Amino acid sequence: MSENSAPVLVTGGAGYIGSHTVRLLASQGRKIVVLDNLVFGHEGAVVDPEVELVVGDVGDQELLRSLFQKHRFGAVVHFAAYAYVGESVTNPLKYYQNNTAEPIKLLQVMQEFGCRVFVFSSTCATYGVPDRLPITEANTQNPINPYGRSKLMVEWVLRDCDTAWGLKSACLRYFNASGSSPDGRIGEDHDPETHLIPRVMMAVTGEIDSIEVFGTDYDTPDGTCIRDYIHVEDLADAHARALDHLAAGGDSVRCNLGTGVGVSVKEIIGAVEEVTGKTVPVKYGPRREGDPASLVADPALAKELLGWEASRKDVRQMVDSAWKWMSGPLNGRYPKNQSGS
Repeated sequence: MSENSAPVLVTGGAGYIGSHTVRLLASQGRKIVVLDNLVFGHEGAVVDPEVELVVGDVGDQELLRSLFQKHRFGAVVHFAAYAYVGESVTNPLKYYQNNTAEPIKLLQVMQEFGCRVFVFSSTCATYGVPDRLPITEANTQNPINPYGRSKLMVEWVLRDCDTAWGLKSACLRYFNASGSSPDGRIGEDHDPETHLIPRVMMAVTGEIDSIEVFGTDYDTPDGTCIRDYIHVEDLADAHARALDHLAAGGDSVRCNLGTGVGVSVKEIIGAVEEVTGKTVPVKYGPRREGDPASLVADPALAKELLGWEASRKDVRQMVDSAWKWMSGPLNGRYPKNQSGS
């Protein structure tokens, strides 16, 4: 079996970005096995009946060896991680254990079985406070919290593995993932939910009293923070392209995934009001420590290396798909997992 047609292991494939990527990869005819401990993932997010869901931990090497023995994976796409920045500050060891040490155990098993293709869910948090905008891959990587550092450490490990045993990797540095599948069948369901778009919608539906805007005096056109929102389906497409690039013998890549379009907090609120036809209850508060005024990607390298470009650059498209999920039959919440936690 060629590397391109060999099964793919997707860790964290029952999570938000992972599940959208799994659905796309399966639709392309790839054999996919998902490994997820369901701490934050959802059984209901793995919707393709051809996809096998294994409940377990990325650091369980006995389980990993049994899966590699059975499936002979040609590649791994690694999403499994904790991603609450504030928690990473108060409990850094939890993040270094889960986000850095556990993937190293996975890489050890990959080396044992000769699997040399690894697509890594990285983050723009590896840049910290940017030294210039828009953010290119030449920007200094200087993360300001343990979450960002835990991800950057894996990038370093992957680089060293490339030198030592030929592992080819794609480190995809996301900006603000947003939106849901166009059919509203899978979407964003975090507990607690910290992302802006779903929280604004939670304020619209009455699930929370209001959305708090942290700071209105930034050096931006409307005084609120600006971020680069990237549709989750575009992120999924980038992973598929990265897999193809590496499986075809391409060199390791490190690239930003964003639209290159900055959107302010107030503009997000306006887009939600436009899409839903409802008024968003808003409360204005002081700035949060550590929030840069603006974080916007230069995604040119991903286009050059992977042929990838975001197809949805209007934030209303992201808000519209998120609202389909939030107002759909599941009201933005998956059924309770039957296994795992």
